[in-house]
Amino acid sequence: MKLYYSPPSPNTRKVHAVAMHLELPLELRLVDLQKGEQRAPEFIQLNPTGRTPVLQDGEFILWESTAIMQYLASQVPNSLWPEVPQIRADIMRWQSWQLAHWYQVCQPLQYENFVKPLLQLGEPDLQVVQSATERFHAEAVALNNHLAEREFLVNATLTLADFSVAGDLTYAVPGRFPLEDYPHIRAWYRRIEQLPAWQQTAPRG
Repeated sequence: MKLYYSPPSPNTRKVHAVAMHLELPLELRLVDLQKGEQRAPEFIQLNPTGRTPVLQDGEFILWESTAIMQYLASQVPNSLWPEVPQIRADIMRWQSWQLAHWYQVCQPLQYENFVKPLLQLGEPDLQVVQSATERFHAEAVALNNHLAEREFLVNATLTLADFSVAGDLTYAVPGRFPLEDYPHIRAWYRRIEQLPAWQQTAPRG
């Protein structure tokens, strides 16, 4: 299987980390976003949205990180994606929450506080930051409360749900995510950071 990826991307990271955790071999194909390779005709043929990651398994092409994670975890028996309908539904509940809500509050903070200064795109938009911060607190309260008596999000063990939700915290520090009042989120994320697969897929420099 080939993974077309961009190392700084949190969506790439969670896919790559799942593959590494499951010891699934992947042929990595770098897509250099700074050179605009995501807009190259040959890449657009793989993913018409021009985004990474993309998985190619023979003739089968799959884009969207959550779908790729589920596909990878379906290749071998494992506890990340167990074949129990109720557990899979619970995992998908948190993956859906991540896509619809968590990402929507983390991404603006990441962009305004980290990406814009890094790429010299101007000062953070304070109205965007304030709005995202308010919405972040609303979502973080729910996540923090859920983790108060749990080590992981689903079924007392590491699952795809943890990789999905953790991906958005990749740039929590430079993104200035207001996590001070959420000790259970911080403790949970420290557990994720201890995973060899998470450490090995961390963005470099």
